Amino acid sequence: MIETIMNVFTESGFAALTYKHVIMLAVACVFLYLAIGKGYEPYLLIPIAFGMLLVNLPLAGLMNPPTGDSAGGLLYYLYQGTNLGIYPPLIFLCLGASTDFAPLIANPKTLLLGGAAQIGIFVAFLGAIALGLTGQEAASIGIIGGADGPTAIFLTSQLAPHMLSTIALAAYSYMALVPIIQPPIIKLLTTKKERETKMEQLRPVSKKEKILFPIITTVLVVLLLPSAAPLIGMLMLGNLIKECGQVNKITDMLQNSLMYMITIFLGITVGAKAEADVLLSVETLKVIVLGLIAFAAGTASGVLMGKLMYKLTNGKINPMIGAAGVSAVPMAARVVQKEGAKANPSNFLLMHAMGPNVAGVIGSAIAAGILLQFFG
Repeated sequence: MIETIMNVFTESGFAALTYKHVIMLAVACVFLYLAIGKGYEPYLLIPIAFGMLLVNLPLAGLMNPPTGDSAGGLLYYLYQGTNLGIYPPLIFLCLGASTDFAPLIANPKTLLLGGAAQIGIFVAFLGAIALGLTGQEAASIGIIGGADGPTAIFLTSQLAPHMLSTIALAAYSYMALVPIIQPPIIKLLTTKKERETKMEQLRPVSKKEKILFPIITTVLVVLLLPSAAPLIGMLMLGNLIKECGQVNKITDMLQNSLMYMITIFLGITVGAKAEADVLLSVETLKVIVLGLIAFAAGTASGVLMGKLMYKLTNGKINPMIGAAGVSAVPMAARVVQKEGAKANPSNFLLMHAMGPNVAGVIGSAIAAGILLQFFG
């Protein structure tokens, strides 16, 4: 009887459990707590954290490739959508159908804020080059600064697939932690007077403008950077479907069922690549640190550009909206709204912040196209 029990134990996952697995299981539980207990981007963090949990339970084999004796694990097949760069453009399609470009069209100056926030990408890129990484690896790390998980996955799958799990996890983690990371940077770089600044109501945008914007943007960007076509094309198609008003059922499907389905597939497979042996390494630490620098530099660059525009417009632009220049839509815009309301309860900055937020999405896709064109 005892021998049978011992055999069951030695063949179970408990016997194969190592301290690295325990650490990763603890990290997964922390992410689950942040998502469920604190409400930090639960749509992203719950599937990512549960994917981490599953892959670090020894002998489950959910990420095993097919062999002669086995058909392969479930998550291995779902992961191919991430590995082949299929999920990110589909996420952009859904994002386009869920995003209102009117704040950007109404105030085109906010393109500068979205552009400035992409500086973080190139700061981290140069830092990675200085640490001896290849151009492809440095480009993949740098794109974390855009705070755009789908773009990070798409670019890394093309340039440095061996780093996909680490970079995807870092990118999505920083996206989810936007409400923690951004406020201290905003407060450090702005004065109370600047944060209290109220902005004028945006002008109405016509339906014709909303329809022409995605068409013109697609033509100009793809002609300039053909490598950005998968992301920009899907983003603008989704927005055109929404704004034309002719296919409301498709719009509803993109905004809801398809968005949530792709998000959970992407999240759980990103988390499932967070194996203990891969994540607990010096290389991973480099990615995490450089990714944080990239994200912080992007936020800071956007805020500093906002301060410059505040000066040039004699106080008509609240510099905080520059923090929304990173492409974490609409998380970064919500952070700006929250900080603006703290400084001035009558302040409503959400729609103003959505301008640079949308510009950041376009900017990160363009930055990915540039990096792919140079290093692909």
